[in-house]
Amino acid sequence: MTGANSFSVSGYGPRRAGWTRLLARDSMARRLDWPMLLSALALSGIGCALVFSATRNRTEINQGDPYYFLLRHLMNTGIGLALMIGTICLGHRALRNAVPILYGVSLFGVLLVLTPLGATINGSRNWIVLGGGFSLQPSEFVKISIILGMAMLLATRVDAGDRTYPDHRTVLQALGLAAVPILIVLLMPDLGTVLVLLTIILGVLLASGASNRWVFGLIAVGVVGCLAVWQLHILDQYQINRFAAFANPSLDPAGVGYNTNQARIAIGSGGLTGAGLFHGSQTTGQFVPEQQTDFVFTVAGEELGFVGAGLIILLLGVVLWRACRIARETTELYGTIVAAGIVAWFAFQAFENIGMTLGIMPVTGLPLPFVSYGGSSMFVVWVAVGLLQSIRVQRPMSA
Repeated sequence: MTGANSFSVSGYGPRRAGWTRLLARDSMARRLDWPMLLSALALSGIGCALVFSATRNRTEINQGDPYYFLLRHLMNTGIGLALMIGTICLGHRALRNAVPILYGVSLFGVLLVLTPLGATINGSRNWIVLGGGFSLQPSEFVKISIILGMAMLLATRVDAGDRTYPDHRTVLQALGLAAVPILIVLLMPDLGTVLVLLTIILGVLLASGASNRWVFGLIAVGVVGCLAVWQLHILDQYQINRFAAFANPSLDPAGVGYNTNQARIAIGSGGLTGAGLFHGSQTTGQFVPEQQTDFVFTVAGEELGFVGAGLIILLLGVVLWRACRIARETTELYGTIVAAGIVAWFAFQAFENIGMTLGIMPVTGLPLPFVSYGGSSMFVVWVAVGLLQSIRVQRPMSA
């Protein structure tokens, strides 16, 4: 009897342990935020169709292969998903310990852009050409490093129970950490990314519980900084022209106002349901420049109409809603700050991208998250989703 019982236990033990591991994995899968994940996947799927429509006839850029950009967009999305999974497996808390390394690498990357290794594309020197048709935009990775770095500084003493909110010295240190890469990006100049980074800082400070004096002071510094940039002629002429065209849409419609005017024509011609995928006259006629990247929303407006464009906005809204919920429900300040920084980033960048195609925001060259073609931007948005999912998965079961 003893031998039988011993045999039964020894035989059952490994199987039970295997089921325990399986259930543990299943539990993690259940704790993922599936509405956010499915919405982001849907956006990337729609982006594949829009990028293909915008580039299949562009023989001057697709090297004679209509599937050139589509395949690369799929590859970028696949790499982004792998990075998301890796981020979830590592966990946002483990990445917290690696913040100094991540910050240093991102800072080194943007500094490289200012060396002979940097390349100027569309008037902005913010790229490193890797060869084989691939390039890297280091300023995209600064968004992640600033969020994690500021969150680490602002939350350390609060999560340890030493304080209930960050003190003035800690806030000043966090702002100093963010200021260094922002100044480097401004020298490129990449004004669009600078605006995103400033929005991230504002969102992070609001979520951290820092004194409102810092928030109002940051806004005041931002206004003064914009005036100083304008007066000191730091902006390049093409950037000044973009703001001039935004202020006066009828100014030089064949020149600086061309992009915005053509974008509005494309979106306006779509009507309720659009001309149909691959049947947009503006898209087929290649009237809208950079349509696979900055102006990808115009493809949706023309070919999918108000319904398709509205679906993109709805899916982006779901991602932001779920991210806000994660920020609200997490029990650690570090997770709250990281989630809030991502919300501020996604919200501003999506609004700016869609707004510039509608003529209600100036053209700044920011991609539409999950949708626009571009490896660097695709990688970092999926890493951000991985951070959000990690915050949700690792929160206490009672949360």
